[in-house]
Amino acid sequence: MNADNRMCSLGVDSQYVELAVEVFSMLADATRVRIILALRDGEMAVGALAELLGKSPAAVSQHLAKMRLARMVSTRQDGTKVLYRLENEHARQLVADAIFQAEHALGGEPAHHRNEKQAAT
Repeated sequence: MNADNRMCSLGVDSQYVELAVEVFSMLADATRVRIILALRDGEMAVGALAELLGKSPAAVSQHLAKMRLARMVSTRQDGTKVLYRLENEHARQLVADAIFQAEHALGGEPAHHRNEKQAAT
């Protein structure tokens, strides 16, 4: 019986709904979404992220600190550098799905559907 209580529930009465809302709130910022996109292929230092995103290192550091507290990213020390990486695949998948949903909002056939068709042939 206790094992059932530990499983994640997708029902409307899930104990995780409020936490899910906090996750969406954390992702309701374009810089954070871009950070997740940048980190999907591996680790990066703050300076490299800042350059890629066209933001100051201080601004990127503030976003990363919030994302670290939310356990979306984690760090690894490499000499004097701190490298950031995604904590797990779920934030990456949430962002990918949100972008796919945004493509649907534009109407017509979304690019991700065209890519799926090309991969099937």
